[in-house]
Amino acid sequence: MKKEIAFIFDLDGVIVDTAKYHFLAWHNLATSLGFEFTEKHNELLKGVSRVKSLEILLNIGNIELTEDEKQSMLIKKNEEYLEYVHQMTSEEILPGVLHLLDFLDEHQIKYALGSASKNAPLILEKVGLLKRFTALVDGNDVSKAKPNPEVFLIAAQKLKTAPENCIVVEDAIAGVEAAKLAKMTCVGIGNQQILNKADVVFKDMTGFSIEFLKKLINN
Repeated sequence: MKKEIAFIFDLDGVIVDTAKYHFLAWHNLATSLGFEFTEKHNELLKGVSRVKSLEILLNIGNIELTEDEKQSMLIKKNEEYLEYVHQMTSEEILPGVLHLLDFLDEHQIKYALGSASKNAPLILEKVGLLKRFTALVDGNDVSKAKPNPEVFLIAAQKLKTAPENCIVVEDAIAGVEAAKLAKMTCVGIGNQQILNKADVVFKDMTGFSIEFLKKLINN
């Protein structure tokens, strides 16, 4: 009997590119603290929680803050980021995403979101995708950040699908590692050399051809 598979998607860099908005907000925060935060630095924050991201940023600037000051900075960064998010539209859905979701719907394959972002529901709502997902797991549902597999294991439970039958789509190293720790198949989106622990890597979401998807379903 053919096994029932399900998909779990990361958000940033997979469904939409909100990384650019995170970068702008972190960059402006660093500037206010008196040091430069570059796009190369920003790579260190991929797939990392907001609190951990601030720690990395402060280390880059060699800045020490009190816990109260850190909380203030986190609020300031998130408020600026949300200003960008509230302006998002369906035009920000990355190429290949709608084609893939249409295929999954057509073949009655369930899919969930598994993201560290606490703003995931808002982002999906803004781009018109919120109601399409069977389940949603975001930063409000988990206590452990990727590469801990918690987010994907909770998503599998909500999908009522065994972890080994789940296919995770991720663009960050921490996310790929989390998927493999969860014993899930992982499709990496991005650089083959960076995401070499994934089962297969596509440059972007347009890599999901009909032929590839049918192989996944049948195997």
